[in-house]
Formats: sequence, C-alpha cells, structure tokens
Amino acid sequence: MKNQLLMFLALIIVVLMMCFPQPAYAMHIMEGFLPVKWCVFWYVLSLPFVIIGIVSISRKVAKNPELKLLLGVAGAFAFVLSALKIPSVTGSSSHPTGVGLGAILFGPFAMSVIGCIVLLFQAVLLAHGGLTTLGANTFSMAVVGPMLAYWVFRLGKKLALSQEITVFLAALLGNLITYVTTSLQLALAHPDSVGGVTASAVKFLTIFAVTQIPLAISEGLLTVIVFKFLSTYSRNELSLLNLFAKEKEA
Repeated sequence: MKNQLLMFLALIIVVLMMCFPQPAYAMHIMEGFLPVKWCVFWYVLSLPFVIIGIVSISRKVAKNPELKLLLGVAGAFAFVLSALKIPSVTGSSSHPTGVGLGAILFGPFAMSVIGCIVLLFQAVLLAHGGLTTLGANTFSMAVVGPMLAYWVFRLGKKLALSQEITVFLAALLGNLITYVTTSLQLALAHPDSVGGVTASAVKFLTIFAVTQIPLAISEGLLTVIVFKFLSTYSRNELSLLNLFAKEKEA
C-alpha cells in the first residue's frame, strides 16, 4: 500500500512536470553566460561533492533497496519545482529549487548527485540552464542549497523545534541560499565597471529578491506538506534514514 501511494505521489509530480514543458530561462545560469575560466572553476569545485554523493547513495541503496522509490520521489520533486518558470515584476524570472526535501531525506551529498542529474535533464530537455554552466548551477542549487537545508534541519531537531517548523525553515533557507550563491557567481563573472563585484552582487540580488522570497516561503510550505505525507505513509523508510531516531553521520 505504501509503495502504491509513493508511486501515486511520483505520478502526480510527473504529470505536473508535463504541464509545464516550456523553456525556462530563469535563475539557472544560462548557456554561454559565464566565461570559460569560471565554467571550469565551478565544475572542479562541484565534482568532489558529486563523487561523495554517488558513494553515499550507493551505500544507502545497497543497505536498504526499498529506498529507491523514495529517492525517485525526491528527484522528481526537485525536477518539477526547479523547472517552474515564475515571471518576476522586475522583468526577469525566478523558480523554486526543491532541494530541501531530498537533503532532509538523504543528506546533502546525495542531493548533490540528484540535483546535478536534475539540472542536466533541464539543460537538455527544457533549455533551462546550460551544459557549460552546469558546474556553476550544480554548486549553487545542488551543493550549497542542500548543505544549508540539511544543517538547518539537524539544528532544528537539536533545538527540539516542531517537525513542521524545522522542515519549513530548511526548505526556505535552502532555496534562498541558492539564489544568494548564484548572484555571487554572476557578480564574480561580471563585476560592475564602477563598484566591482560587490555592486554587481547587490544588483543581481535585488533583481530576484522581489519574487524569490515569496517563492521560498511557498516552497517551504509545500515541502512540509510532502514531508508530512511521507511521514504518514512511508514512516518505516524514513526510520531507515534515521529521521525519527538519533541521527548517524551523513
């Protein structure tokens, strides 16, 4: 019964994905927007996290094969949310990230792999992001975002905050730090001619702040709903991930 419910949830996510197939030129850094040296730099910086993530996922799945479906749900959740194009009042666009759920369930390193795969498919199928900028987008959305979300979740548990508040804050802050990181990446690659990197970073942060803050709040609320669903119908699987017991090292 639980597997059927998980498959139903995954199906809903896939259906939503098919309802929004248009190209999304949002806050993923687009193809050709970064100089070659920065493309190489972010690829090199992201690679160790992805390698560690592959090892982490392999160990978890080898030990508990029943987690594969839950891993797929986390990936589909991130794919759909980060593929949605939300017009911005500033004339640009923003989108959720969906990384908080996977980071909470499987840890930040596993989400580096999932996020990288999500970004690769979006670049190829939706023209969302790019292949040359995949390293930069992976670092912001699949490394920094999940890392902060995971540690906020752990801190919330140690402080004995309610599950809803802990999950909400983890998803919200994981979303916001992604956009802060992306703005810094853009500023480093395209510093302002007068104010340098700082002025450029402020400009990029300001452009997306108007829409990104309410989007982060919305993502936090949605992640709480999905997590509560999983807590009800997949409690055994979540227990295998130490989410209802003393946590082990990620």
